[in-house]
Amino acid sequence: MRSAIYIAQIILGILLILIIIIQQKGTGLGSGLGGDFSFYRTKRGAEKLLFNGTILISSAFILLALLGLFT
Repeated sequence: MRSAIYIAQIILGILLILIIIIQQKGTGLGSGLGGDFSFYRTKRGAEKLLFNGTILISSAFILLALLGLFT
């Protein structure tokens, strides 16, 4: 049982890293030097899907980590 939890955590961790890397928001050189001209806007399409997927996968990762502690 513990090995299945550990394997699931590894898979979710890799997926979480990949989803976070895909979300490249404001990573240009201009934003690093103070030239970020961002404004508020709503998330649509793939951006919203990635955002919600990040929340879902990170929640599942945390739940599995807690489950692994108490088994």
